Amino acid sequence: MASHQSPSITQNLAWLYRGVSEIFPNLTDSQNRHENLVERLAQTNRPLRVKLGIDPTGADLHLGHSIPVRKLRAFQDAGHTAVLIIGDFTARIGDPTGKSEVRQQLTPAQVAQNAQTYLEQVRPILDFDTPGRLEIRYNSEWLSKLDLAKIMDLLSTMTVGQMLAKEGFALRYEKESPIYLHEFLYPLMQGYDSVAIEADVELGGTDQKFNIAVGRDLQRYFGLSPQFGMLMPILIGTDGVQKMSKSLGNYVGLREDALTMYQKLRQTPDILVEQYFELLTNIPLDTLPENPRDRQILLALDIVTQYHGKEAAEKAKEDAEKIARGKTEQAEALPEFSLENIQFPAKLFYIVSASKLCKSSSEARQKIQEGGVRLDGEKVTDVNLSFDSPASLQGRVLQVGKNKFVRLVNPN
Repeated sequence: MASHQSPSITQNLAWLYRGVSEIFPNLTDSQNRHENLVERLAQTNRPLRVKLGIDPTGADLHLGHSIPVRKLRAFQDAGHTAVLIIGDFTARIGDPTGKSEVRQQLTPAQVAQNAQTYLEQVRPILDFDTPGRLEIRYNSEWLSKLDLAKIMDLLSTMTVGQMLAKEGFALRYEKESPIYLHEFLYPLMQGYDSVAIEADVELGGTDQKFNIAVGRDLQRYFGLSPQFGMLMPILIGTDGVQKMSKSLGNYVGLREDALTMYQKLRQTPDILVEQYFELLTNIPLDTLPENPRDRQILLALDIVTQYHGKEAAEKAKEDAEKIARGKTEQAEALPEFSLENIQFPAKLFYIVSASKLCKSSSEARQKIQEGGVRLDGEKVTDVNLSFDSPASLQGRVLQVGKNKFVRLVNPN
């Protein structure tokens, strides 16, 4: 992102600008210096309160979700206060951004369970230990206490026309798809989070600009200094085409084992490698190796180290090289799948499905027919291949495609 600041200021704030698509507002004339984040950073005599809201609508996070969390950590390292808002109340509505239909509403129990897993997954990224560097807040703390009068007050700050200007709503309205009134409340409630915690900066993806701008408007309405918005890119998935998504299968999950994570990142398309370095690591871009293969290895090692530690990353690299040489059975760090709940005799396609290497038995059968399943490195072609007992599979490596592996274990 282009900066109007002097080279020395820009250099000192390299952490601020790295991987950022837009900071708004960014007015630089003398009459509006208060509307420039760099000026705010230079003039404030207190740590800024930097907000990131995450709605626990699912159980798993991927590297795309980590981008604003990493920026939150950058603010922590610069001495500011990260305010991580768990949207346990707004998750019951669901963010309509980018959705062509209404989201299914979650129960409080589902939200609470997802929230706990989210916190576990962001722990390797954020500083949980330094006093004053992190606040974890749940927006039910204030949103559940809003009475009808307060909700009417919030609704009065926006018009239907402004809501319909939001891209997702506009598209659904044009297609005559249902838009429910409670969905209009989502941007207002997310914006009210900024009022409740008195945010100075809010982080989000480029698709969150509307919601962050609503927060600015509400802060102004309630007599507070409006926050700055900082937008990060939406990460393209490992297929190099579409945004990273678990449903598309082009993702790297934060909870994936070290080897799976390494294997996926080691095969990052060349066109994405530099962007991944910029958004997912702190490695200076001018120090990257020239050789594309060396870049991929460095990328995979660095990211796996962030989530699993250096030793696990090096072990994943060693095992990946063994697998590449056809020595799959020699790899030591493979995730394990217990056969104790499999009823024998059992067909291999069922075991493939039960191990979660495929989503269903029908997909597992299809993968075998296509030649995409291996057992100890040997391609399986018989879709009806069956095993009489778990003993015959003990310690063997089951593989689907290039990146999915489990070692089969018999606990008995």
